[in-house]
Amino acid sequence: MERLDVVGIGNLNYDIIMLLERFPEFHEKVNAREAFFGLGGAAANTITWLAHFGLKTGYVGAVGRDEIGDAHFAFFERLGVDTSGIRRVDAPSGVAIAMVHGDDKRIVKYPGANLFKEVDFDYLSRARHVHLSSNPVETIEAVVRFANERGITTSLDIGEAPLSKEVEGMVDYLMMNEDEYRRKFGSLDPSLSRAKNLIITLNGGGALIRDSKGNVEEIRGLSAKVVDSTGAGDSFDAGVIYGILNGWSLADSARLGMLLAYLTVQKVGARSAVRSLGEVIEVSRELGLELPWSGGSHNV
Repeated sequence: MERLDVVGIGNLNYDIIMLLERFPEFHEKVNAREAFFGLGGAAANTITWLAHFGLKTGYVGAVGRDEIGDAHFAFFERLGVDTSGIRRVDAPSGVAIAMVHGDDKRIVKYPGANLFKEVDFDYLSRARHVHLSSNPVETIEAVVRFANERGITTSLDIGEAPLSKEVEGMVDYLMMNEDEYRRKFGSLDPSLSRAKNLIITLNGGGALIRDSKGNVEEIRGLSAKVVDSTGAGDSFDAGVIYGILNGWSLADSARLGMLLAYLTVQKVGARSAVRSLGEVIEVSRELGLELPWSGGSHNV
């Protein structure tokens, strides 16, 4: 069986995003000034970037026996993503509907088939790294324990999921936004998390990172006109994962994450900004970002 650089575990959704001049009032209809329809799911968005960058990727998830499910398989197979970890189930595929007005966003999700994903641990054993986003706590804990025992590194975009301190200490790269971190720990003190490495994205842009040696650094963000923030965090995660798998420092990995998020927020849709590694390298140089591209192979 072929070894995989990264396996993503998470939801597979169909995204409907509408950009509004204002939100509707009670019982009111308004027209969207722009709309986007496309495939989504947090970990799936991250894997999409990594596949474009030339990494060998796979995915664990579930879709329905419907046109949306067909589209997910076709999209991943076109990118060379291994789809043998994705189940077909007798439930409608997941859907996410977002209404966006400026920086404000309202989202309604129907999980559907996502509730029926099952982790095949033999499949996971093929991975060098596992990335989790939008998963129930039972899945998170089982996967992190399994990976920790077998020397497979993990990254976890935890969202609001609770996690025991024991399992948190096994996570190699814990990713949270500032609001999630403050709600969980009561302050922005990065020493409060037991994760081996911690990455907190900040509300005003940038990120606060703490590496496994306890070094803390704030990474500056890139200024962009935000059109739609959908998928920006998933893109950021992809940059971090690509960097660490290539032996970059956590700081440089977070800088690449910032660049991918910067590209994402300027377009509507989570995957609209995804491009090849060569194009991203070119943009990084145009922006004057000093990243160690020559220091790591993208054939991980």
